[in-house]
Amino acid sequence: MAKNENLSFQNGTSSAVPDERIMSQIYFIRGEKVMFDRDLAKLYGVASKVLNQAVKRNIERFPDDFMFKLTAQEMNIWKSQIVTSKGDAKGLRKPLTVFTEQGVAMLSAVLKSKRAVAVSIQIVRTFVKLREILSTHKQLREKVELMEDKYDNSFKVVFQMIARLMKEDAQPKKRIGFYDNTTERD
Repeated sequence: MAKNENLSFQNGTSSAVPDERIMSQIYFIRGEKVMFDRDLAKLYGVASKVLNQAVKRNIERFPDDFMFKLTAQEMNIWKSQIVTSKGDAKGLRKPLTVFTEQGVAMLSAVLKSKRAVAVSIQIVRTFVKLREILSTHKQLREKVELMEDKYDNSFKVVFQMIARLMKEDAQPKKRIGFYDNTTERD
């Protein structure tokens, strides 16, 4: 067993990689939550080349809804988001491959290491957690909108009072203080 494969998960409580690190590597492209092949390779503890070779050997396991390559236009947009020097193109010469949640789950089957299985489980759990967070925010927004509709008349008086106070603040104030004979009084 390799050094990196000595992982223990106890009911999902301990993890190989912090959830925040995984979440920061999930992007929305073409309306899908995806992860880049190079980011996944780092998480799995393998070279990007090894990950991509494993996928090519098992391409029948990765239909278009599991993974896809970025178009030239998507690559240009992505490159503009990453600051790199000419000497360090970070593998951006070729179109990047991205994997959906289902593609990530399939990767553990083709990489066949304990670390790959453990990290894939954790990534899928993170995708689920992200989906729950997005769902919660949608529900919260809908509740606030419902309350605004329901209580709009009740708060109309409050809004009118605030508007009146703002109007009073806009009127010029009478100056107070000491005046000498050369200063004009209001």
